[in-house]
Amino acid sequence: MDTKMIGSRIAKARKEKNMSQAQLAQLLFISPQAVGKWERGESIPDIITFNRLAEILGVDLNYFSENFQSADNETAVIIPLDINRDLEQTALEVENLSHSPEREMLTNFSGSNLLKSDFAGVIAHKRKFNGSALRGSDFAGADLTGSSFTGSDVREANFDGTNLTDCTLSAIDLTDASFNKTILVRTEFSASGLAGAKFTNTELTDVKLTKTDLRKTIFENCIFNGVDFKYSDLRGISFDGQTFINVKFDKTALNEATFNGATLKNVSFRPTYALTNKYYRAIKTICFDSAMMDKLTYAALKGMGADLSKVTTI
Repeated sequence: MDTKMIGSRIAKARKEKNMSQAQLAQLLFISPQAVGKWERGESIPDIITFNRLAEILGVDLNYFSENFQSADNETAVIIPLDINRDLEQTALEVENLSHSPEREMLTNFSGSNLLKSDFAGVIAHKRKFNGSALRGSDFAGADLTGSSFTGSDVREANFDGTNLTDCTLSAIDLTDASFNKTILVRTEFSASGLAGAKFTNTELTDVKLTKTDLRKTIFENCIFNGVDFKYSDLRGISFDGQTFINVKFDKTALNEATFNGATLKNVSFRPTYALTNKYYRAIKTICFDSAMMDKLTYAALKGMGADLSKVTTI
């Protein structure tokens, strides 16, 4: 693999976007020095970063191949994005989306600087918000069905009443984001930061939360139906008073978690490691006081040593 050639192409595509190394680094959540090393041929991105890089620079992955040739021997740009794009023009595009739901627009918001943007109430199916700065943006009441958020800064965003059906939120920062009465159906959260994020009055249906730190995430008055928590950290989390139906806690950390007054039906707790004394001790730290659960869930937890002395079976 010719690292010099790859570095040269990264630099060329970046410059054609009028983007500095620092701006590109910010969108990739890496240091400007790392971008400099790529462009000098001293190192190359990993495969995941290559995908995000292609999206941000608006090029095909083949662009980084030694055999790539465009029709005019220039950069094969798919979608012209300018990191310094006029925010008024962006607002106009959003307004068009909200007023013309029947028209399928080809807007791609990847690699855009959209801090505190107003997307409230828009209809934007299958859009891409990858590698974008979206901190403080308002998506309240929007229909974003099938859209993807990958490698973006979405801190403090408002998703209240938003339709996030079939959406993918991967490797993004959702710190302090709000999800009140949000529609979450087959939504996938993976490897994302959810510290301080708040889910209230929401039903999560067939949602997947994978490799996600949920220790400081707030859940209030939620229903979890068919949800799969996989390889996630839920230590100390409070699920008090909430409902769990057909839920899997698959290889998750649940030390000190509380399910006080919760309802559990057909809930599976799969260990993070073998059934050792350490695992049994961890299970015993989970509090199920005043919870109600079906007999199968009760039996499974009892067999793992959970304290169910104050549990009611249903």
